[in-house]
Amino acid sequence: MQRRNFLIASTSLLVLPTIALAARDNPMPDELRQVLEHDPTAPVLGNPDGDVTLTEFFDYNCPFCRKMVDPIHRLILSDPNLRVVFHEWPVFGADSEDAARASLASLQQGRYWQMHRAMFSIRGRAGADTAMQAAKEAGLDLARLQRDMQAEQVERHITNSFLLGDHMGLMGTPSFVAGDEGAFGEYSLDDMQALISRARDTLAQR
Repeated sequence: MQRRNFLIASTSLLVLPTIALAARDNPMPDELRQVLEHDPTAPVLGNPDGDVTLTEFFDYNCPFCRKMVDPIHRLILSDPNLRVVFHEWPVFGADSEDAARASLASLQQGRYWQMHRAMFSIRGRAGADTAMQAAKEAGLDLARLQRDMQAEQVERHITNSFLLGDHMGLMGTPSFVAGDEGAFGEYSLDDMQALISRARDTLAQR
């Protein structure tokens, strides 16, 4: 398991030697938190009015992202005050971008989570063809989905994800950010619950 813990500074994520954050020496700038956690193009799961936000950057062709679907689902079910924001970050190439476009387009039909899970359930490489297969399983209108894949907000979301990933120096997928702390790689449910607990403690210092 590859893991990183870091504080968010004004221009990058700084790798720290320890997990615990005793003080907010490098708090996330409010402007960055607004963009990260309140992008109007980003899917939001859990409690939209939750007291803490977990942000995930992922790619449908990332094997570790696939392994995190169930822990994230269980995390949402276990914490009624958790807000989760997804940033689709198709770093694995053109097929990944096709998959991300289809998934983001499903927002217009109110079936993002169903599409998200279906995408990660399909065997083989995610891409345009497998996205349509997943969309059928998720009960989506395929003609409407294909139109919505070209929407301006889909393009803007993907562009913003790359800009954020670049700006913050993210190492790859999956990357998680909560409070001023982040993590990269595969995590257990207990790990994620601890990350959220630390985020609440950190944000209480604001």
